[in-house]
Amino acid sequence: MAVVDFDVHHGNGTQAAFEDDDSLFLASIHQMPLYPGTGAASETGVGNIVNAPVAPHAARENWRATFAGGLMPALESFRPDLILISAGFDAHRRDPLAHQSLEAEDFAWATRAILEVARRTCSGKVVSALEGGYDLEGLGRSAAAHVAALGED
Repeated sequence: MAVVDFDVHHGNGTQAAFEDDDSLFLASIHQMPLYPGTGAASETGVGNIVNAPVAPHAARENWRATFAGGLMPALESFRPDLILISAGFDAHRRDPLAHQSLEAEDFAWATRAILEVARRTCSGKVVSALEGGYDLEGLGRSAAAHVAALGED
C-alpha cells in the first residue's frame, strides 16, 4: 500500500507510522520550512519514504515538476496494490496557513498523475481522503476539481 500526501504541512504522522515497514510507501510534497519541521528529502525511512519539499512561494510549475519528477517515478517503482491519497488543499494560493501558489487545476492535475500510476500498477485502485484546507473558496474549488479528476476515464 502507498500513500501520496499533497498538502502544505508535513507532520500528519504517516511518515512515523510507515518509516520502518518496507511493505508501505509514502510520497509527500509539502512546503518547507514550515511547522513541524519534518519532511526533509533526506528522511527516507527504510527506502520507502520520498519527501519532496518545496520552498515558500514556489511557482506552480516548480511544484508540478517536483511532484511529477520526484514522487511519481518512486511511486511507480514501488508498485503498490492500493494507493491512498491524503488530499490536503491548504497549498491553494488563497489558503492562510502557508505560502504556496496552487490553483484548483493543479490538484486535478496531481490527481490525474496519481491515477495514471494507479492504472499501471494496481488496476486503478485509489482511495482519497480529505486532509485539509482552510480557505473555504479555495478548498471547495480544489476538492471539486480533485473529485472530478477522480471520476475521469
